[in-house]
Amino acid sequence: MEEPVQAQPAEPVAAAPAQDGGASAAGPGEQLGRTPCSRYWQRPIGRALLEAGVISQAQLDQALEAQQRWRSRLGEVVMAQRGIGTLKFYGVLAHHFGLNFVNLLDAPIDPSLFEPARLSDYAQRLLVPWRRENGQLVLALADPGPESFAWARALYGEEVLFVGTSKFDIVWTLQKHAERQLTDGALNRLARHAPQHSARQVVTRGQVRTLCGLGAVLGLALAAFPLQTLLALSVACALGFLATFALKLLLVLLGSRHRIDIKVTDQDVAALRTEDLPTYTVLVPMYKEPEVLPILANALRKLDYPISKLDVKLVLEADDTETIEAAKQLGLEAFFEIIRVPPSQPKTKPKACNYALHFARGELLTIYDAEDKPEPDQLKRVVAAFGKAGPEVACIQARLNYYNADENWLTRMFTLEYTLWFDFYLPALEYLRIPIPLGGTSNHFRLDVLRSVHAWDPYNVTEDADLGVRLTQQGYRVNVVNSTTFEEANVSIPNWIRQRSRWLKGYMQTWLVHMRDPLHLYRSTGFKGFWGFQFFIGGGFFTALGMPVLWVLYLAWLFTGTTLFEPLFPPWLKVFTLVNLLAANGFFIYITMVAAFKRDYFRLAPYALTVPLYWVLQSVAAFKGLWQLIRNPFYWEKTTHGISKHMETERRAALEE
Repeated sequence: MEEPVQAQPAEPVAAAPAQDGGASAAGPGEQLGRTPCSRYWQRPIGRALLEAGVISQAQLDQALEAQQRWRSRLGEVVMAQRGIGTLKFYGVLAHHFGLNFVNLLDAPIDPSLFEPARLSDYAQRLLVPWRRENGQLVLALADPGPESFAWARALYGEEVLFVGTSKFDIVWTLQKHAERQLTDGALNRLARHAPQHSARQVVTRGQVRTLCGLGAVLGLALAAFPLQTLLALSVACALGFLATFALKLLLVLLGSRHRIDIKVTDQDVAALRTEDLPTYTVLVPMYKEPEVLPILANALRKLDYPISKLDVKLVLEADDTETIEAAKQLGLEAFFEIIRVPPSQPKTKPKACNYALHFARGELLTIYDAEDKPEPDQLKRVVAAFGKAGPEVACIQARLNYYNADENWLTRMFTLEYTLWFDFYLPALEYLRIPIPLGGTSNHFRLDVLRSVHAWDPYNVTEDADLGVRLTQQGYRVNVVNSTTFEEANVSIPNWIRQRSRWLKGYMQTWLVHMRDPLHLYRSTGFKGFWGFQFFIGGGFFTALGMPVLWVLYLAWLFTGTTLFEPLFPPWLKVFTLVNLLAANGFFIYITMVAAFKRDYFRLAPYALTVPLYWVLQSVAAFKGLWQLIRNPFYWEKTTHGISKHMETERRAALEE
């Protein structure tokens, strides 16, 4: 395994230098483990860092001022600054507590002391058993202090000794010695604890038997009553389309007439006390996106949140050497950690997030995509929103929209679609207590709840939609907050189809998973939740598959006057289906315009007239998604980011800041 990526290059330190009678570097064969000495940490850490040359007087003054604002430990504030030598800092920190410092690359742990069952404790407390010296256990820890010492002594006994190390060495060591365990947890936690909710098996035996039974009944009906059976199927399809469109009409009406999401005001944000703000874990899964890394880092630095309370994980695949090298070259601050996900199948975003979840140390957690630009006060708004919500609210979804909306026709349509989705659909779904399909980014979780529901399904390529359904089934709620994250809209139709086919394939997976036990789904989500799931999640891909069929039949009848379909479409059904088809298109044109007006996107409103053309692309993606569900269900078809003409300008600006 490669060496850990540290926030700032620094020269190796074997042990903290002796100062003022402090712990000295041990010579060859001498014992390194120490008992912490309280007389050392009574001395100001800032002065020790200054005298050791880790920081300048200006940096110390800046850190002290930030400490007053953030109400954080000074060491955490110092490490949040750019340009701090990581190993030197941790060497001085170790000496501050009377400990020697060890670099775990040069002095690795004794693997026989590593306890897999304690992996969570190691990751959360940033410590690991290092070695035995003269029969005494020595722990390496990156966050020394009275609390850590007391915890270790309660577990290992009063005789336990300590050495200091860096948090990057701890994370690297855990990944090296627990790779198999971490990967197994990322892949199999949900399938092991709640197999009925895992998409690892696309279709269960029970579903196969049900489908075969329905197929047999349908075959017998067609043999005995062919016209009547086909007519009944036509009516059922027409009613299904109508119900799907009616639900979306209801959602738009509710979303336009009622303030349903959690309204957080500027006064609510200002009233938050900095010392009460929780540690916030931010996961950023990336794959082969080195060009957007500077933009991402700059966007996260602009978050109006105490940097010392940010726990940012750049989640990279171990084989993505290009992005890893780009991260090294940026010299990122210490609140950025790089988590390398070892190769395993399936290679999906949810698996990567599950892997990184082992190292999350926050009370709240969110996910951002590589190209995201959240509004600077988003984290504080979410904290305030959780404060207003009850404990049953497990997730708060920020709105999503695009910063390159005017680039071409596709980006304009994508922007209108997202506006409709996040300003109307999702708040209204919550109002009706229908499971909310989360967005793939900017969903903010209570971390303890996320872990209790076994996090994301690594086999579901729309893990966000699936998780929203599972949260509802567990009695939790999802809400929407008035904060927006801006993303890069797809500028390329082939790239858009790759992304949308994955989304629709994932909707199919989600529908199949939760329809394994329809009775349980009904009991756990209620009447509205059950039928809302059918027509919002299920109806989404069924209408995308069926719409082109209806258009072909309609155009064939319109231009040829054929009577071939009359047995299947008697006059009353023909009129009903035609009205259904045309009214649905007219309705979606109208509500797309409404969405544009609500956000004051008046320049985009005329493009709502092209919604039927956008639906053609949706149908192409749906058929591709269906084919992949059959042939390659777990394949994560990656969306290429950073191809907008705005991105190079953004990248240059980010590198200059």
